[in-house]
Amino acid sequence: MRKIGFIGGYDKTDLIMCVAKILVEMGKQVLVVDATLTQKAKYVIPAIKPSKAYITSYEGIDIAVGFENFNDIKQFLGMPQMLDFNYDISIIDLDTAEGVQNFELQTFEQIYFVTSNDMYSIKKGIESINNLTTPIQAFKVLFSRGASTVALKKEDDYLNFLSSNSKIIWNEEKIYFPYEIGDQTVLYENQSIARIKFKKLSSQYKESLLNLASKILIEIDYNSLRKTFKRLERGV
Repeated sequence: MRKIGFIGGYDKTDLIMCVAKILVEMGKQVLVVDATLTQKAKYVIPAIKPSKAYITSYEGIDIAVGFENFNDIKQFLGMPQMLDFNYDISIIDLDTAEGVQNFELQTFEQIYFVTSNDMYSIKKGIESINNLTTPIQAFKVLFSRGASTVALKKEDDYLNFLSSNSKIIWNEEKIYFPYEIGDQTVLYENQSIARIKFKKLSSQYKESLLNLASKILIEIDYNSLRKTFKRLERGV
């Protein structure tokens, strides 16, 4: 099972679910683990019998909530600890130093640091990785309100400054998402109807989703990925 980490203080639930839906549509078996303090997935993703720790299925995605590490998930599933999961990909949502340690972030295949330019998101995200003792590589996923190139560079420089004493090594390429009221409205609508729909999202948001998914599915031809995404947009 390939482990993909989404870390940071920014709310990542809707982003992760959109990416996971694309991966499922490409034929992957996907487990999403909400290991954040707030456990937003418990409140926005329908579950028949939510409890302190549970796994539910939604839109073809398995979602685990309330677990402190992978061994706890295996125990819940009745799996021997030495066996690997039957999933192709696991996406883990993390926002604390404890979660980063418990899920062994340094062993992940890919890591995405998700933030906006507000101080809470940036500092909370950096706090979650400050105790790392092993260097990790990560992509920056930046949410911004259509800022200018100069403003984006200023935000990026500030993030670099705050993370300068950590063990994180930033990949050159960054992934930008627009922070638009229209996109947020669509994501709220998705929550209310308990579906993951893409059609009404802005073109830039959809392109960024595709870019992110293509990095995770590096073995998949980009044209095939785009065709599959077009079907998702149409709801076919």
